[in-house]
Parts: sequence; C-alpha cells; structure tokens
Amino acid sequence: MKLSHIIGIIVIAVAIGVIASTAGDASVYTTFTKAQQMARNGDDKMIHVVGKVNKDAQGKITDMLYNPAIDPNHFEFTLVDNDNRAQKVVYNSPKPQDFERSEQIVVIGAMEGDHFQCNKILLKCPSKYQDGKLETTEHTAKTAQL
Repeated sequence: MKLSHIIGIIVIAVAIGVIASTAGDASVYTTFTKAQQMARNGDDKMIHVVGKVNKDAQGKITDMLYNPAIDPNHFEFTLVDNDNRAQKVVYNSPKPQDFERSEQIVVIGAMEGDHFQCNKILLKCPSKYQDGKLETTEHTAKTAQL
C-alpha cells in the first residue's frame, strides 16, 4: 500500500469517529415532565425544553426575577412547556438581551429539585419582517443611499 492510501484511510477513520461522537450528543426537545423523570433515573444529560413565558394583558412577563444591582448572575423566570406545565427556571448568568420580546424560548440544562437549572438560553425573537415590510433603521437607510 502506498503512503497516500494509508493517510486517506486514517483521515476517513477520524472523520467517522467525529461524526459518531457528535451524533451521540444530539438531543431532542422534551418537556419538564420527561426532564424530571430523567433526573429521577440519574440521567445527567443536557435536556432541551421549548416553551413560552407567561405574559399579562399588557405583554409584560409575569413571574420573572432579575435584579442586577443585587446579583447580576441570577435570573429566574417561569416557563410553560408544550404540555402547558409551568416550571421555575434558574439561570446563573445575566438575563439575555431581548428576553421580553421573544416568542419562544429554549432552555438547555437539567432538573434539580423543584426547578430547572438552565445552562444556556436560546431565544426565538419576533420576525423583523412584519406585514411584508422590512423594518429599517436610520443607519441602514443612510448606508443604502451611498
């Protein structure tokens, strides 16, 4: 066998190993009920839960606790999953920008006792395209004239 064939086989083997290892980390969206069952079974895998926050009639989020003057790395809120189960979520980092404007939220973490301990928050913000019109900022408009 030529040296180039041996190197090619090694590269292919490494690529297969990388693909297999990333496929094992792939997770699916679940609910808080399933996350709680997984925690009881001792499964410490990171779980993705998708849901929405409760908002009042004026669109203000209810059940949210964030006071950066006291602790900027402690953010609590209540998330309602797709099974309509409300669960307290604790995030030990600053509140994400545009959290209030998000339509859906994905929290990544695990159940810990009476709350979901979140390690990462993914936000689905409202579309910039509303009624078929593109919202532009003053900076974009000036750039377009150049």
